[in-house]
Amino acid sequence: MSTSPAVHRAAYADLDQVAHLVGTAFAGLDVVAYMIPDPARRAPVMSAWAAIMVEDAFKRGHVDVIPGGGSTPLAAAVWFHREEPLPAPDDYDRRLAEAVGAHLGRFQVVDELLEAGHPREPHHHLLFLAVQPDHQNHGLGTALMDHHHATLNGLPAYLESASAASTRLYLRNGYTERRPIVLPDGARFWPMWRP
Repeated sequence: MSTSPAVHRAAYADLDQVAHLVGTAFAGLDVVAYMIPDPARRAPVMSAWAAIMVEDAFKRGHVDVIPGGGSTPLAAAVWFHREEPLPAPDDYDRRLAEAVGAHLGRFQVVDELLEAGHPREPHHHLLFLAVQPDHQNHGLGTALMDHHHATLNGLPAYLESASAASTRLYLRNGYTERRPIVLPDGARFWPMWRP
């Protein structure tokens, strides 16, 4: 009988490793292909943007990780505690422009679409659930969600799934689908809510 992997609360010193994991894990997604058309730039640009968001999560939420053998965790969950409306990350417009360069307009489109569809009631927002590609489909994402869901005490959770495989994972973990958010090239996010 296998045991659940150990989940740890990340420290601020883990920021770069978590951001790198997000960039690596998300580089193959259709929504990322819209945001960053050049395949060679997807992982580094996503990592640079993720660093802004992960840093903000240390102020307005938390980050859980499943450590691996090296410095980069095997998996990470980046949560925002949205019991009340949250502001954008500090100096976000300038930092976003520096992080994503020529892709700024596409990131702004995605930000606007996601914000327009975001629920207003109190909840926790799972912004990123990232697993190293060679460790996916081994229960690490479920372990991270179970760990945090157990602390919610009836508070809902929300996320935007970016793939059919992820959507199936979230459905198995108690989330239900909402109306898709469609990007200009047809790629889509599936907003999901766990009551």
